[in-house]
Amino acid sequence: METQLVLEKWAGTISAMVIGAEKKDGGSRAHTVKIGGQSSLPLLFKEGGIPNPPAIAFEIWDIPPQDWSEELLAPYGKSIENPFDWADKCVNEFKAQLLCVKMQGAHPDFGDKGPKEAGEFISALLKKVSVPLIILGSGDDAKDNLILPACSEAAKNERCLIGCAVQENYKTLVGSVLADGHNIIAESPIDINIAKQLNILISDMGLNLERIAINPTIGALGYGLEYAYSIMERARLAGLSGDKALASPFICFVGQESWRTKEAKVSPEQGIAWEIITATSFIQSGADLLVLRHPKAIQKVSEYIGTLFKKQGNNLRG
Repeated sequence: METQLVLEKWAGTISAMVIGAEKKDGGSRAHTVKIGGQSSLPLLFKEGGIPNPPAIAFEIWDIPPQDWSEELLAPYGKSIENPFDWADKCVNEFKAQLLCVKMQGAHPDFGDKGPKEAGEFISALLKKVSVPLIILGSGDDAKDNLILPACSEAAKNERCLIGCAVQENYKTLVGSVLADGHNIIAESPIDINIAKQLNILISDMGLNLERIAINPTIGALGYGLEYAYSIMERARLAGLSGDKALASPFICFVGQESWRTKEAKVSPEQGIAWEIITATSFIQSGADLLVLRHPKAIQKVSEYIGTLFKKQGNNLRG
């Protein structure tokens, strides 16, 4: 007797987000990246539509990283000394479709660059590469309130993804994103209630929920992965059940979490494996956008995604 699958039907759909704007939309990007849009739990292709596979962004900085291991820096060679060369290498040699630039040089402890410098850097980077951008602050809230609006203005109409907005400090960034036509990252500390509340607060300022990506602040393998996994599952279940405030795509900063672990520093091979396992695990829990660091890890995770979606190609539905 043939086994009959019990298929769940969901009332809600995860928001679809477009990152990047081509010339016809007022931008200058060579292509766009679309994430989200599912009407099914992760990888359950027969239950509903999964129109967009998870996307991967290469992480770069506006200054040479001080805390990256030699093993992690090695694939980029001397290009790591110049952010524009670094970006060019990611796109032209490693075929990056999306870049995530961290404005670490604006942090008071790492250069204290001002808004003018930050804006000029983003303008120059947009001319150097034609892929869509994710733009992150330095991690210092006070400084980011100054430099991220300048970055937003410099990239006006390019439909970047900019972050991170937090519950205590979101209004300035939301205002800039609204004015300049970008998407926003809403960061919550592994808490489904805070994630929902922050999305509501941002949308109350006039930004459509479809322009919000949730950063659930994940942990790497062995460092809280299972807890973050369960929070993401709960949020995805709520979104698919019709809670629009939680029906946002997820962005997961896998690279930074994986390479800060002591296990990843044992050897290059183990570090790469740590990044791969963390990334593929979060794909199972609903990650829509992964920010990774090592080219070999990115290659393996890309192959993993390609294999999953190739096998199910006939079942993809919008």
